Amino acid sequence: MWRKATLSIPGNMAAVNCAMLPVHPWVYGVGRSEESGSYLSPQNAVDHLAGKLAGSGGQQSVVVFMVCAADHPAFMQALTQFSTVLPLPVFSQVARMANTAATLATTKMQLPARAGNGLPLPQSLSTATSRMAINAQRIAQAKEAAGAGANLAGLASALSGFASAKAVALASVESALNGLLAGSAQAWVFTASGSAATLASEMKKNVPQQDAVFTLATLFAGEDLITLEAMINDTDSHAGTGR
Repeated sequence: MWRKATLSIPGNMAAVNCAMLPVHPWVYGVGRSEESGSYLSPQNAVDHLAGKLAGSGGQQSVVVFMVCAADHPAFMQALTQFSTVLPLPVFSQVARMANTAATLATTKMQLPARAGNGLPLPQSLSTATSRMAINAQRIAQAKEAAGAGANLAGLASALSGFASAKAVALASVESALNGLLAGSAQAWVFTASGSAATLASEMKKNVPQQDAVFTLATLFAGEDLITLEAMINDTDSHAGTGR
């Protein structure tokens, strides 16, 4: 059964090996393309995933995470929160495509701006060759410093600097982890185990938010999805159309 839940990263997060299938408005042949943009309803998204699941056969454990909205701003907000908790590349890709689509739609309604007379803002010039040259210089400088010898004071200073850098790095990692663990996002979830055909049939029942036109749904299937299931904190046991 579909239900609304809060997703968050568990403190004992472990690696998981599973098949992953995302679907969104820009998947060819699934979404509906119009002059105003690309759209995908929750029902059509789930039907697509269910069809793929049914074709896989066998016994499966399945987890589906779905975010959807009736308008673009709400969809972007849901995507941003969702990709913060589970930053898979496909979620960032969908967010970029949605943002690009909105930007293009806005640009079509605007008059072109007059070209300015000034120069563009400065930016770092970085190419493969320039980076190689800079790295070569650094290596040469390191060799020169090593050839000059080192005294005890210099070694002590270097060790102190290393210890400080290590402490800063560890603090940064700990801060990032704490921020990740504190993050959460709302999503519709579906979890079940059994034959692929049965799960596909159940998945298509009572799909929530039928009025939504923007949808990102991701199917995870495998033998053991306990790690993904641990992300789910149930807030609502029943699907609905407006929540």
